[in-house]
Amino acid sequence: MNFEQWEPLYHCILTDFNFSESEDEKAAKILAELCFGKNILEPSSLYLGEEVTICGCASCLEEEVIKYGFAGTIIAADGAAARLPLRPEIIVTDLDGDLPAEIECNKLGSVAIIHAHGNNIPSLKKYVPLFNGPIVPTVQCRPVEGTYNFGGFTDGDRAIVMAHSLGVKRIHLRGFDFKQPYPKQGKDPAIKKKKLIWAKRILSSLNSDLLIP
Repeated sequence: MNFEQWEPLYHCILTDFNFSESEDEKAAKILAELCFGKNILEPSSLYLGEEVTICGCASCLEEEVIKYGFAGTIIAADGAAARLPLRPEIIVTDLDGDLPAEIECNKLGSVAIIHAHGNNIPSLKKYVPLFNGPIVPTVQCRPVEGTYNFGGFTDGDRAIVMAHSLGVKRIHLRGFDFKQPYPKQGKDPAIKKKKLIWAKRILSSLNSDLLIP
C-alpha cells in the first residue's frame, strides 16, 4: 500500500478519532531526527521471503503458537515480542508494549519498525535513543525524508500491510482477535475496540487468500 492508497483511509481515521495531522507530522520529523546516525535500513533491504508468521497481542497468542507453530519469518506486533518463545526477526512497534524486551531483541538483531504518530511523541523521545540495532522508521502521515509509510493503523494490521507491500505470498496469523483487545494498563478498551474495527477494515482491502492459519 503506497501513501496515495493509504491517504483516504488516513484522513477518515483522523476524522473518526479526532486526531491531529499536524501532530502526526511533528512526530514524523522528531522520529527522523532521533534516528539520525542510527543503523537505519531501507525497506527494500528487508528480505521476508514468501512466507511470514505475524504475531499479535491477543490473549490467544500463546495457545495458537503452541497449536500451529511458526512458518517463515517471524514478525511480532509490539508487546507480542515479549510473549514469544523465541526472538522475532522483526518487531513492529509504536512504543507502548514491553519496551525492555523490544530493546533487548533489537540489540540482538531484531529489526525494529518504529512508528511515529501524534500521540507517542514523549515515547519517541524517551525510547528511540535506546534502540541500537537495525531500525526502519515509519510514520502515520506523508513520510518525511528518512521515514516510510506502508499504510495500516494498529501495530498488527500495519505489520500485515507491510508484509503484503514487500511481496510476501503467505501470511500466517497468531494472536489476532479483532473483537476483544488485549488489556493494556492506561489504555481505554473502548478506543482499542474501535481501532480494531479500523484494522479489520484496512485488511479487508488486501487479498484475503494471503491470510492463512
